[in-house]
This record gives sequence, structure tokens and C-alpha cells, in this order.
Amino acid sequence: MGPPAPPVATSHGSHRRIGRRVVAVLAITQTIGYGSLYYSFAVLLHPIAADLHVSPAAVTGALTTAVLTWAAMAVPVGRWLDRHGGRALMTVGSVAGAGLLVAWSQVHALWQLYLVFAGLGAAMAMALYDAATAVIVSWFDTERRARALLTMIVVAGFASTIFMPLTGLLNDRYGWRATLLLLAAGYAATAAPLHAAAVRRPPPRSAATARAEPEQRRVLVRAATHDSRFWWLAVAFVAHAAAMSTMTVHLVGFLTGHGHPATFAATVAGLLGVLSVTGRLVLTVAGRHLRLSTVVAVVFAIQAVAALCLPWAAGTRLGATVAVVGFGIGFGVAGLASPALVADRYGTGAYASIAGTLAAPVTLAKATAPLAAAALHTTTGSYRPVLATVGGLCLLAAVGIVARANAPLPAARAPGSPCPRKSH
Repeated sequence: MGPPAPPVATSHGSHRRIGRRVVAVLAITQTIGYGSLYYSFAVLLHPIAADLHVSPAAVTGALTTAVLTWAAMAVPVGRWLDRHGGRALMTVGSVAGAGLLVAWSQVHALWQLYLVFAGLGAAMAMALYDAATAVIVSWFDTERRARALLTMIVVAGFASTIFMPLTGLLNDRYGWRATLLLLAAGYAATAAPLHAAAVRRPPPRSAATARAEPEQRRVLVRAATHDSRFWWLAVAFVAHAAAMSTMTVHLVGFLTGHGHPATFAATVAGLLGVLSVTGRLVLTVAGRHLRLSTVVAVVFAIQAVAALCLPWAAGTRLGATVAVVGFGIGFGVAGLASPALVADRYGTGAYASIAGTLAAPVTLAKATAPLAAAALHTTTGSYRPVLATVGGLCLLAAVGIVARANAPLPAARAPGSPCPRKSH
């Protein structure tokens, strides 16, 4: 990938300006990246299955392949980010993502689709949220980190709102193959040049943002993985990721199966992006006054109720919309809560490596859950068991997020990392 970009030598004011520029660029590239590489799949699932003459469950397996690759890449990507920063990694990942969208548009057999999606999984691991979060965490101290992450995540939360209806509109007008070519062109024209031009490593200007040496990183990672709180967080975020991934892939199919038009289903599913922004703002405001883990647990419990009620509410457009709104409030909460909880408890010296260790099982859950849900739907002939499972997973996530919240902090922490006050 070439030599990593050297840290930027800056004054305090210049450092903050460059940091804000990094956040703005990543907000744009994450929106376009998630919309093009990930959310487009749910809208194109059934047209692709019809064109390839295979079942939707078989096509869903391609996304599973992508996310399995993403999971396998989580730890090595985290180690690369800790050692070299994100510029080269994210630039190469975005170039590869655009090329693979083109390849996706040309598949004519199921095995070709699976091969393309294996590559897309690697590209997403390199260019999407996990890498972008690690870059932002490295740029900002505890005082400003939450605001910087919130800015990126709020903007990127509109990815589904923008790209699911857009993908549906393009598919209706041009077909799924031309739609993917248009998405590839847009992603190539934005993400790769922006990553190459704007992503930099920050200068080691303070202990709070200093990067740990390799041996220090290994000590920090060992301390985290021997902490029981880490594994309860893993349970919570794995369960929640499985629920979110299932809903992302199957919500459109569920609503059309209830007799709603495909355009309505795609538009309602797109509301998840807007609602994720609302949920993140609520989380940020409430987290200033209440323990973050408690607020997150309440949000996850609301999602459980919404998922369990959806089969009965979806008979009407109003009922479907209300239930999706209830579920969508927590749709993006984990993306903001996870880096805050990890960085506050374990510091930033080995953040990407620790977050990568957590991301591996979380991403694995994203990979397997939609396929398992498709199999459950095929077996039972109904989405009700699927939505009941989603509700149960959200309840499990609510329990896991508060379990061992008062456990003592690990002895090994990154240099200069402050003790968290309400984030446990």
C-alpha cells in the first residue's frame, strides 16, 4: 500500500482545523460508501435473485460472504491503523470498492456474485466505519472526541435515507446493473480522492493522543480481553448487530410481503437513517446527564418492543411507519456508543486493535444473521418468528450493555487516558 503518511506537524489551531477537515471528509465518504456498498443490497436483492434465477436466500448468502470477509479483516485492519494510520488503507479500500461495484453489475452466475462480495467485504473493512472511527479517535482528545464522532455518524446516518430510495428509483428506471454502474461512478469520484487528500495521522502532541509502541499495544489489548466487561460489551453489540443486520436486509421484503408497494417499503426502510440520527442526538444529550450504558439499554429495550409489535402493526401504512420509527430510534446508537465505551474504558493507545477485536464477532453476527433469518423465513413461511428473534436479540443487548458496568477498570490503560465517569 506504500509508505504511510507521516504525522502532520501543526500548531494547536492548525491541528483543530485539520481535524475538522478530516471529520467532514469522512462524513461524506461514509455516507456515500455505506449507501453504495451496503444499503443498495437490500433494495436490489429481489431483482438480482429474479435475474439470476435463484432464491433470495441464496443471494443473501453473498452479503454473508462479504461480512464474513469484513470480520476476518477486522483485527489486521485495526493493527494496521494503529501502526500506519488510515490514509493508504482507506484510499485503496475505496478504489477497490468502486471497482467491485462495477464487477457486481456484470455477474451472471451465483458463484460470481459470491466472489465479488468476498472482495467487497475486504474493501468495506478498509474504507468504512471501523477505519473512519479509528482515524477520528486518533485525532481528538476526550473532550472533543464525542462531538467529532457524532458529526460523522449523524451525517453518515442519512446513507440509508438517501441511497435506499435512490437505488430503488434508479432500479425502476434503468435496472439493477446500470444502477450499480452509476453508484460505482459516484463512489469512485468522491471517496478515493477525498481519502487520499484529507486523511492524515495527527501529531503526537499530548499523552492523551499519543500512540503506544507495539509492546504497549499488546499489553493494552491483553488487558482488555481479560476484562469481563469487554466480553459483556461483546455480547451486547453482537446481539444488537445481528438484529440491525436482519432488519436492514429483510425489512423491505417483510413490508412488500404484507402487500405494501415496493416504493413505500423502500422509503419506510430509508427512514431508519433519519431515525438513527435522532437516536444518536438523544443519546449524546442524555449521556451528559445519565450513565451512557443505561441510556443505551433503554433504547435497545424500546427497539425490542417495536420489533415484537411490527407483525401486528404492519397491516396499515401508519402502523408500519410507527413501528419502524420505534425501531429506528436505536438503529445507529451502537455506532456511537461502542467507540465511546471502548475508548473511555481502555484508552486510545491501542484503540484500533481493541476495537478490531470487538468488531470481529460483531461483524460475524452481521454476516450470519440475515442468512439465518432468510432460512427461518423459508422454513416457517412467515416473518413473525424472524421479528420475534430480532426483539429477543435487542433485549439481550440491553442486558449485556449494563452487565458488569461497575467492574474495576483494567490496570493497563493507554498513557494519559482519563478515568470515565458515566460511560461504563
